[in-house]
Amino acid sequence: MANNSPIEWTEATWNPVGGCTILSPGCTNCYAMRLARRLEAMGQKKYAGTTRMTGGRAKWNGKIVLDEAALEIPLKWKSSKIIFVNSMSDLFHEEIPLEFIARVFGVMKQARHHTFQVLTKRADRLGEVADKLSWPNNVWMGVSVENQEYVGRIDALRSTPAYVKFLSLEPLLGPLSNLNLDGIDWAIAGGESGPAARPMNPDWVRSIRDQCVEAGVAFHFKQWGGVQKKQTGRVLDGRTWDELPRRRVAA
Repeated sequence: MANNSPIEWTEATWNPVGGCTILSPGCTNCYAMRLARRLEAMGQKKYAGTTRMTGGRAKWNGKIVLDEAALEIPLKWKSSKIIFVNSMSDLFHEEIPLEFIARVFGVMKQARHHTFQVLTKRADRLGEVADKLSWPNNVWMGVSVENQEYVGRIDALRSTPAYVKFLSLEPLLGPLSNLNLDGIDWAIAGGESGPAARPMNPDWVRSIRDQCVEAGVAFHFKQWGGVQKKQTGRVLDGRTWDELPRRRVAA
């Protein structure tokens, strides 16, 4: 858990689950795989055995750890925070029981003073179980879309009763044209960073920004990315984009 997250679009992270599985091209260089390996070496049992080394790099091996002890952590944070849920996994992974997902949602409902951001690539499962969950207004639900092949995830998100719906268009690996942004409140775009980072065309970002402006969707540009993301920064055409959804405060 982190009270002060380095992720630009959130304030804290909460990880009731450890481990994941590579699903689509956006997962290839996932930072969480490298971090899980380091955390295991530091003695954090939640990440023990969740990765394997291949080609000199850590990769998810499919082991999922449900961290019962972490479930109530947000209830202990008294000051209001924006919290990214499962920054080290995917809450809608097929190996996570629906009962456990429901318990996570129960904690989020109880901790009404926080805003929770849940992000998944597993939009199909999200669509399957959404009506079996209780959706408090302080839960923002998002899907990751890295290229045109995966825009169908947005339709699954749109079908949920989430109060705020958002898109994580990162790592952006191709152009996303003519996005259907109906019912979408927020879009985050960004390039890949770290070792073996794949390049991002600036025009891909400009297109997303322009589509968001036209549709009245809040836009956040996270980073240009690259091996040294601090050097490339996050300025787009002379300014930074740090917009948030209009409906930030839970009703």
